[in-house]
Amino acid sequence: MITMIIGEVANFVAYVYAPAVLVTPLGALSIIVSACLAHFMLKERIQKMGIVGCVSCIVGSVVIVIHAPQEHTPISVQEIWTLATQPAFLIYVATTLSIVLALVLYFEPRYGQTNILVYLGICSLMGSLTVVSIKAIGIAIKLTLDGISQIAYPQTWFFLTVASICVITQLNYLNKALDTFNAAIVSPVYYVMFTTLTIIASVIMFKDWSGQNVSSIASEICGFITVLSGTIILHATREQEPPPPVGTVTWYVSSDSMKSPEDEHLITLRSSEYYEP
Repeated sequence: MITMIIGEVANFVAYVYAPAVLVTPLGALSIIVSACLAHFMLKERIQKMGIVGCVSCIVGSVVIVIHAPQEHTPISVQEIWTLATQPAFLIYVATTLSIVLALVLYFEPRYGQTNILVYLGICSLMGSLTVVSIKAIGIAIKLTLDGISQIAYPQTWFFLTVASICVITQLNYLNKALDTFNAAIVSPVYYVMFTTLTIIASVIMFKDWSGQNVSSIASEICGFITVLSGTIILHATREQEPPPPVGTVTWYVSSDSMKSPEDEHLITLRSSEYYEP
């Protein structure tokens, strides 16, 4: 838990000093570290294709870092507010909230238990707003520590409120997804959707790609696709849990033959050593 908290704090700081186009895809490196630690500490075996997935994540990350755009740090929360209220980003926010409301009110009651995209769609859409809000809060904290206080601005508290609501909603529906579906499926799908929408939101609001040529943007997209492919391969080839032992024998023990099976005492043997075919 301590190392996780340290990692999240470092991730928070990274959004202050680097664009989300760079920080978010590099989150795939934590998957590689987890796979390596699981191999050595938990004795989990990495498949050959899993190694290919790790290499793909590393190669894609290097390409993204090489062609990452330069970060332009706003000098005040008011400047961030100007970026957040530009028409293009307001359209993105309105579209995001409309889709989230449709998913929550219509699709979740009907398809939430059968379609993984319902819960993860809500998580990813709210997560993209979480990242831009967190970035705004981080910049406000940095400016405040530098002697330019941003606490008095109502925009600072607005971004903090938005981030809190989005984080709570995101975690709530992510837990629902993990309770309903296999984590081996949830993790890669969520990573792909969350990362894609976060990059789109950041590009629209902070104009991360402005000033870059077409070649650099295309290289970043290729690196991003490489990272996504490596993540999916790594999760798809992970070692599955061993199946339950065969040879299950169940019988009822009771002196009263009139009892129903639900009232009986059950004895179950889950090993083929105890019976013969």
